[in-house]
Amino acid sequence: MRSSASTPSRRPSGPVPLLLVVLGEDHPKACTGRQLVRAGSVREVPVGRPPHPAPLLLDPRADTPLAPSDRDRALSSGLLGVDASWNRIGRRGGYPRDVEWLARLSARRRLPWLLAANPQHFGRLAELNTAEAFAAALRILGEPARAGALIAPFAGGPAFLALNRTALEAYAGARDAAEVRAAERAALERGWQVPEPDRTARRRGRASSA
Repeated sequence: MRSSASTPSRRPSGPVPLLLVVLGEDHPKACTGRQLVRAGSVREVPVGRPPHPAPLLLDPRADTPLAPSDRDRALSSGLLGVDASWNRIGRRGGYPRDVEWLARLSARRRLPWLLAANPQHFGRLAELNTAEAFAAALRILGEPARAGALIAPFAGGPAFLALNRTALEAYAGARDAAEVRAAERAALERGWQVPEPDRTARRRGRASSA
């Protein structure tokens, strides 16, 4: 019989648990986070009740980019997003300080450089909505089919994956944060080409949200 000391530890498996704090700072009709919660794609975390174990936090102000090497951590404790207003993040320099347990989370990752394709922030670097952020994270963490299914119902969703295809493939193929940073530099030097159908979708999206 194999002793407990010689038994290899079991690595976590399955889909990455997606968690979300909804701060309610965006218009309800434009809030992709609420839509993800209603669809059952993510589990909402109450603002006043921190999840356990402490999850890996997606934080646009973090220094380290999300990388495929983060998959085990995300599988074991979940990947946490915060649905917040980009304008308010800019004014206060991050997530709200009155949600104290968010400030205590030590494991933080930013998404690598990507272009938004949603009607509100189309073409802006890094200003993704919540659906785009989770789709990108799933793609980087090795769940491309789930990423596509999650973002498909949203305006600009398929365009987001198409617009960032080359960059996302590079990030997903990296081993760690250092290689993701190298892929970011290459993506910024190469630039993004916006196909004509995406421009058409952008105009339709803006017209419908006006």
